[in-house]
Amino acid sequence: MLRFLSAAALVGLTLLPTACSRLPGGAPASREILREAESNEADFALYSITRAFLPSVAHWPETGTQERLNWINHSQGSKSQYLQPGDLISLQVWDSSENSLLTAPQQKVAQLQNIKVSGDGTIFMPYVGKVSVRGLTPDLARERLQKALEEIVPSAQLQFSMTEGRNNSVDLVSGVSRPGTYPMPDRNYTVMGLISAGGGIGLNLNNPQIRLVRSGQIFGTSVESLLNNPQLDTRLRGGDRVFVEEDERYFLSFGATGTEAQHTFSKDTMSAMDAISLAGGLSDRQADPKGILILREYPSTAVAAGQRGPRKTRVVFSLDLTTADGLFSARQFEIQPQDLVMATEAPINDVLTVSSIFGSFAGVFNTASRIGG
Repeated sequence: MLRFLSAAALVGLTLLPTACSRLPGGAPASREILREAESNEADFALYSITRAFLPSVAHWPETGTQERLNWINHSQGSKSQYLQPGDLISLQVWDSSENSLLTAPQQKVAQLQNIKVSGDGTIFMPYVGKVSVRGLTPDLARERLQKALEEIVPSAQLQFSMTEGRNNSVDLVSGVSRPGTYPMPDRNYTVMGLISAGGGIGLNLNNPQIRLVRSGQIFGTSVESLLNNPQLDTRLRGGDRVFVEEDERYFLSFGATGTEAQHTFSKDTMSAMDAISLAGGLSDRQADPKGILILREYPSTAVAAGQRGPRKTRVVFSLDLTTADGLFSARQFEIQPQDLVMATEAPINDVLTVSSIFGSFAGVFNTASRIGG
């Protein structure tokens, strides 16, 4: 955040010669922007955000840095665990016979601790040899081992316990109170269950995002989506890695807003009204509620023939918050990453031109990139 403020301050200084000294906030006046937009030489398109306009802009391409990842829906699994290579098995063999092969005199139980399931899914038992346990539940594995042991020691009784290995564990890497490796208690272990086991998500994360790495693929969604859609609480598999991180999308606020800064998205979908609120609202003394502007740059493909999009790559959207239609439309208009939300000042004699505004818009990103890099 401090890096961005430094960049924004630098851009503001470069614009100072073009602005009148009577502009206390450095924000433009909306009437000059309207006049510029009417010029045949304008290198941007101006659109008023109204109820009639919203259906059209909803079909325009998305802009800014957008990470689109698939996600895996919830599915039902077994309520038990399955043995996999790498799991550790501990056995207690009880034998009351006088001449037991497994126990010493006066001893009734033999301990076989931390027997590792090998890569081929088997374990080795004395006097029995290799026994395959891969894919079995603990109960079925105990029955198989008991049956194999009875052929050698008919009076033996077997107790069985297991410790999950890598193939029956998942990693919770970041964004929680207690990151680490967690064993899967059963095959219904879900992402939200894992996050809960890790102590929950840190309160300092803004609109936390979940990334699931499985078999070399990355899947992603937001915590907001999981909470609102339980069917998205995907079931984990052994070896999964889960990251929780802050939403990287942001927009900028400039002019007569409460703050001139970079703001991380606070939820999955941000409206213009959300953005104004997050930026600290409007300055009571300086802001022109009829001149709220949203500056956006589209890729050249957005204005190609046959595409539904803007007339030019550079676009200024204007909002009038003094009307009911403007207020309701502000709640429906969706902010895109890297948008610049600008509150203009009440009209006065000398103002910044739109060209200067777009120059500052590009300058903020270029300078911020150099400082951030």
